[in-house]
Amino acid sequence: QVQLVESGGGLVQAGGSLRLSCVASRSVDSIHTMGWYHQAPGKQRELVAAITNGGGTKYEDSVNGRFTVSRDSAKNTLYLQMNSLKPEDTGVYYCNANFFAVDYWGKGTLVTVSS
Repeated sequence: QVQLVESGGGLVQAGGSLRLSCVASRSVDSIHTMGWYHQAPGKQRELVAAITNGGGTKYEDSVNGRFTVSRDSAKNTLYLQMNSLKPEDTGVYYCNANFFAVDYWGKGTLVTVSS
């Protein structure tokens, strides 16, 4: 099993930055893929960024060049650096870990971007 706890959300003006963190209950090196999902108000949860334990990354088109996903093995933490934030980035951001083909989720952290 993997427990995930997100933090770092908040209120920011458009054009600003935030860094989200997700602390895992086990070594992130043991987790094949970790990612961040965004759920906008009234919409489905969607993947925005993912990283494998081999260091491979992928991004949803709308955040490519603005968001950066990374992981710190020493701290068992996944990060999402979000720059040039837009009002459409508003929503709850969930951390995900795919561990032996099972998906684990955190409770989410709310990001609000004002125009």
